[in-house]
Amino acid sequence: MSSDNEDTTSSSESERADSVEENATLEFIENLSDVPMGRLPSNIEFQRTRVDCKADAPIHTDTFQYSGAYSSMRVENSFLDNFCDNFRVEVIRLTEDEMEFDMIGIDPALANAFRRILISEVPTMAIEKVLIANNTSVIQDEVLAHRLGLIPIKADPRLFEYAENNTASEKNTIVFKLHVRCERSGQRLSVKSKELIWLPNGSEFPLESQDSKTGSSSKPKTYTSFTCSQDSLPEFSGNPIAPALGDILIARLGPGQEIELEAHAVKGIGKTHSKWSPVTPVWYKMLPEIVLLEDIEDQLAEKLVAICPVKVFDIEDIGKGKKRATVARPRACTLCRECIREGKGWENAISLRRKKDHFIFTIESSGVFPPEVLVTEAVKILEEKCDRVISDLS
Repeated sequence: MSSDNEDTTSSSESERADSVEENATLEFIENLSDVPMGRLPSNIEFQRTRVDCKADAPIHTDTFQYSGAYSSMRVENSFLDNFCDNFRVEVIRLTEDEMEFDMIGIDPALANAFRRILISEVPTMAIEKVLIANNTSVIQDEVLAHRLGLIPIKADPRLFEYAENNTASEKNTIVFKLHVRCERSGQRLSVKSKELIWLPNGSEFPLESQDSKTGSSSKPKTYTSFTCSQDSLPEFSGNPIAPALGDILIARLGPGQEIELEAHAVKGIGKTHSKWSPVTPVWYKMLPEIVLLEDIEDQLAEKLVAICPVKVFDIEDIGKGKKRATVARPRACTLCRECIREGKGWENAISLRRKKDHFIFTIESSGVFPPEVLVTEAVKILEEKCDRVISDLS
């Protein structure tokens, strides 16, 4: 009898505990704030727009481009609408060969497409064929031809046609001559790209033919068929064609050694070979955003400034002999995360973030085009691609 009473008491206590827990759960749900309609909660908005960089690895790296991703909260996630409303370009730095600019309000996939177009689809002129008449240097013919092909040519490719399998003419080919000899009694000679001489009338090397072998007195054929001189064209009359840089080392000649050759440059794109790429490097990164969640003062502030290798942080005087750390140069952050690897307290005090729709682009031209022209040409190619897609879908 006593055992039955104990079982009944235990069961009653268990039911009361379940009831209390259920009431607490219902009370918690009732006290929750309503889901805002027409805008995202702050935590979801943070995940959508920021990459959160923790000490071990970044989180929230995905992007959500599906227009109905947040339809339950009546938020339209259309990329096209956001792009039209928010996209802009801000030039930060522009020199003769370099350009840094910000692309704001753009998707990572589109930013990467722009980068790849700059590298591999903007056409340039580059040496494709090398006719070697004499090479007694220590550099093999094929290595010499490869070195010549990598020399950037300062010529507007928009004025030329693609050669493909057509006969070399003034409309698709640029011819250079290189003839350098080191005298036997002289010192070793450096052959540089400025020694490449533009031949506006085309090739000077005779093409072996049956007529020449039989002693014909007619003008010998050459490896090009120019109908007119290129320097007679208005595009080149005041702007002669030459290598973009004149001090590129091609070879070193010892006493008695000689190089005589012709180099034919044609139009191409970097997708075919990197020698046609108009940029040296081109890269982008998401805009760093550094937020101090807590005040870091005095010795901790000095330690924070010291451990950052790129000097992102600085110290300000807040009076009464106290100092406080501030974020002075957030764009310089390389995401090394040294500042949050000192312990859990540092990670709780400093938040390292990246903005998903804000990209810092840096372009270095090879010298063929000014960097601002490269950007314009890349945008035109991207626009043509979009037009083709729309045409194929319609």
